[in-house]
Parts: sequence; C-alpha cells; structure tokens
Amino acid sequence: MFPIRPYRSIGTLGPASGAVAAALKARAAAWELELVETPDSLTLLVWGCAMTLFTDGHGARLELDAPEKRLIGTLQDTAATLLDELGVTVDWDRVDAGALAPGLALMRVVSVASRTPGFIRVRLAGEEAGRFGTGALHFRLLLPPEGRAPQWPRVAPNGRTVWPEGADAPHRAVYTTAAQQDDWLEFDIFRHAGSPTCDWADRARPGDPVGIIGPGGGGIPNAARLWLFGDETALPAIARILTEAPGRVSASLCCRPEDMGALAQDPRVTRCDDLLAALDAADLAGAPDRHIWFAGPAEAARAARQRLLARACDKREFIAAAYWG
Repeated sequence: MFPIRPYRSIGTLGPASGAVAAALKARAAAWELELVETPDSLTLLVWGCAMTLFTDGHGARLELDAPEKRLIGTLQDTAATLLDELGVTVDWDRVDAGALAPGLALMRVVSVASRTPGFIRVRLAGEEAGRFGTGALHFRLLLPPEGRAPQWPRVAPNGRTVWPEGADAPHRAVYTTAAQQDDWLEFDIFRHAGSPTCDWADRARPGDPVGIIGPGGGGIPNAARLWLFGDETALPAIARILTEAPGRVSASLCCRPEDMGALAQDPRVTRCDDLLAALDAADLAGAPDRHIWFAGPAEAARAARQRLLARACDKREFIAAAYWG
C-alpha cells in the first residue's frame, strides 16, 4: 500500500473516532491528498508520510509514519490541531514536550546585500542550514519583533506547536533557498513597500538571530516536459527549479528586466507582461509526461487553475499557487 517509514509515533484516541474519520476525509478532499481506506483503517498520505486511523478491537488509535524525525513532529502537530477542533483527546507514546517546533533551526545573519534593484540577498549561518537546500523548495522565516528577545514556537504536551503571541509573535513569511552549503544558506527578498521582511533586512546586522522552519512547500516537479509561469515573488523558486529540474523546461517570467539577473541570459526564460496571456499562448499539448507550475497573485492563480482544467489538464499535472494577495 505504502512504504514503511523509519520513524513512527502512536496516539491512543478518546471517544468519537467516527468524527475523526470524517475529519480526515474532509481534510484529504480539501488538500487533494491521497486517502487509502480498508475495513478497519483510514490512511491519509501527505509529505511522503502516512497518518493512519485504526478502529479495530484494540480501540481507536492514530499511527504516524515518516521518513524524518521532524516530520513526525509536524504530523503530531497537524493531528493534535485537528483533534482539538473536534474535542478529541490523544495520548501519544512519545512527545518532545518543550522542544523547539518541528523543523525549526536557529540561525544568525551573516550578510545582507542588494542583488538587483528589486531583490535583497540574505545569507544566514547555522548548523542545520544544509537540509534546507534539498527536497522541498521553501522555508518559513521567523523574525522576532524589533527590540524584543526572541521567543520561539515550542511543542506542547499534546504534540501541538504553540506559537508566541501578542508582542512576542514573530513575523512569518515564506522564502526559497537560493544557495546553500553545510553551514549557510542564502535567499532573496523581493523589495516592496509595507514588507516587514524588507524593513528587517534594512536594519539587520551580522549576528542577529532568526529562525527558519521547514523545508516545505513542494519540491522540484519531476516531469519530462515542464512549463513555469511566475511573477517577481516566484522568481527565486523559478531560478531554483531551472537549476535542478531533470527534464525539458521553459519559463515565462513577469518582472522588470533589471531584476532578471542571470535568468536574462537563459534561453529557456522569456520575460512577459501578463502571466495569464503567456499561459494561454503556451502549447501544452503533445507531452505525455508534463507538468505546469504557476505562481503569482491569488486572483491569477485561481484563474490559471480554471484555465488549465478547461484545457483538459489533470489536477496532478499542474500547480497553481497563490504567492501573494
């Protein structure tokens, strides 16, 4: 059915296992996840992991299986949040209560510099930097409020991640790893008005503490033929995909010419002024192993999704992501 993973956690549930099953089915439908059902189990497959609800003669329990320890913690957080909403208690066989949130790495600023007129390049250093440059594209940057000591999210006894609130709540924005080594990584910030991250970058100094959590947000599409469409906010992800994608790739990029950087010299990249027009003009036919990757404003992402479905693209053949708005 699915491979055995090296990390496992088991949670014994209180009453209302029927409500849990219904909630898992609803979550699978909302997130478009694979769901495997047998007479006595229901398995949700997500992030390369499995969350299985058993309702047999031994009572109701959740079994979590994952390829990485941090993903077990992420699954516990997801499950505990869902169960809290249902008023169902869970008793895990093990919980890292009090530990930093799953996947959270504490880093320090090394440098901040202008890469192009519209982008800021930031380098961070830390022992766990290496894992943020493989697999999934993105991480979440946690910035402590200015003038306050950092307070980081931690694991509660029920497995749920508790985030600092009020004056200690960190700013949380998603970025793409642009480059990395074992002890450092770099990412690019699109400069725009009203951005807390841009304000932070303008005042950041070497040694300042930050947190990053992940990686997450999907990986490099594995297809023989790949089309990319994105605006400035998607430029770092497109640059990463162009570097690592295994098949034939072409990209349409809606941004200022001066911000394209090295992509301006890449024959696979075409600058455009309208992402949806570029999508409509693309010849997507004749590629049996294809994938379309679209990222930009929320309204455009919704429209792209509808247009791709209208062009007989299967949901598994494309991603239409809202990067802002």
